[in-house]
Amino acid sequence: MNDFKLAGKSVEDSSDFPSQQPSHKDVELRHRNVGSGGARAAVFGISDGLVTNVSLVLGVTAAHSALGVVRLAGLAGLMGGAFSMAAGEYVSMKAQRELLERELAIERREIELYPDGERNELVAMYVARGIDEELAQQLAHSVMADPVRALEAHAREELGIDPDSLGSPWQAAFASFVTFAVGAMIPLLSFFFAGKTVAVLISVLASAVTALAVGGVLSFFTGRSMWWSAGRQVLICAVAGAATFAIGALVGGGGAA
Repeated sequence: MNDFKLAGKSVEDSSDFPSQQPSHKDVELRHRNVGSGGARAAVFGISDGLVTNVSLVLGVTAAHSALGVVRLAGLAGLMGGAFSMAAGEYVSMKAQRELLERELAIERREIELYPDGERNELVAMYVARGIDEELAQQLAHSVMADPVRALEAHAREELGIDPDSLGSPWQAAFASFVTFAVGAMIPLLSFFFAGKTVAVLISVLASAVTALAVGGVLSFFTGRSMWWSAGRQVLICAVAGAATFAIGALVGGGGAA
């Protein structure tokens, strides 16, 4: 019986594997795509917008009786949060991209000036990975013959950088803006077509359902139990909303009626 351990469980006990011996192809298909991060960013953006605005609208609702104020606060939170997220993503991604481009430029220059030394570096890295030295010499010689492949190999092996995947600051900013806005609109929407009490109930219900969905999607990336992940997401929203509602009621002296 195979008792090889994986993430604290034996392979045969893991929910990621069937009871019978899986084929290599089956195992490969179970790997999550965690390289691009686009889907994950979208899920986290919706989660941030949801938690932020459900807290905001419930807090303002508890502190003030006018629906107009709640709508204004919710829209301000949506736009302010979305622009803040977009700006933060842009600056962060731009700085990271510029840093990686600088490292690539330095490496490109070193390859041009010191090709022998850079080839020896490749040989040493290949040998350290378990490749026979003679084969490592052949591989390094072949790679260094092409400047583009040489830079790519050094970027991956020495710097841990994929030159073709440095990320787009504008794409990251746009995705963050849109997903945050979508998440923030969910708890706010009911205040535009229902009375205050009904709007609060719909907002809480819609936020809870969305939190369940977000948690369920997150479980796909983490491999954790869907119910555990969904429950955690709902708990986070509930705690944040309850805390701001209590603070709003205490500071504003209003009510939800």
